[in-house]
Amino acid sequence: MTDKAFNVLFLCTHNSARSILAEAVLNHIGRGRFKAFSAGSSPSANQQPNPLGLQVLQNAGISVKGLYSKSWDEFGTTDAPQMDLVITVCDNAAGEVCPYWPGQPATAHWGYADPSVGDADDAHKLEAFRQTLLALKRRLELLVSLPASKLEKTMLQNTAREMALGQ
Repeated sequence: MTDKAFNVLFLCTHNSARSILAEAVLNHIGRGRFKAFSAGSSPSANQQPNPLGLQVLQNAGISVKGLYSKSWDEFGTTDAPQMDLVITVCDNAAGEVCPYWPGQPATAHWGYADPSVGDADDAHKLEAFRQTLLALKRRLELLVSLPASKLEKTMLQNTAREMALGQ
């Protein structure tokens, strides 16, 4: 691996909760070795990041600057940043047919329950977001700590998928 940042794209359906959390956390802990992005397979019109997710990030001291919901179509173009790894973080996005990713990055699925669903009050949902943030952070800390040899394309596919088993 060179001095170039390792690009990781996190995908979810709406790009409002789990993928946004993952993007922010990896950019926070990535030590310049990683550049994280997030997108959704079908964000609704005027989709915004979930305010509870943004609150949890801010409470954890993680910047929310520049976070916004976007379609994965932005990353399938020839002028988009080339991804090294694409990770789905929700089961719906994992089952969808993804667009062509320039450079044919490694892929993995790390499934997390959606902390924004259900009829719970905001305090309970905030705790669900906090728990999701902690689970993502644990896994992303493992990714960040991998030696360069484990981040080479041939190894990355298996390494990222093995990390999903350790949920």
